[in-house]
Amino acid sequence: MNPSPWHTSSYSGNTGECVEVQEGAVTNVRDTRHRESGYLSFPSAEWSALLDSVRITR
Repeated sequence: MNPSPWHTSSYSGNTGECVEVQEGAVTNVRDTRHRESGYLSFPSAEWSALLDSVRITR
């Protein structure tokens, strides 16, 4: 499965300080202001677990 295109987090405001996510079998996360610095990769199950835990604490 090919990863999806990069997209900005829905929680990012208009400040330009955002994260971008590329979802697939592996989820990639990068800083929009420093794209050239690379990205972090997480197995999709770990990324989903993180999002679930954040939703619970909100």
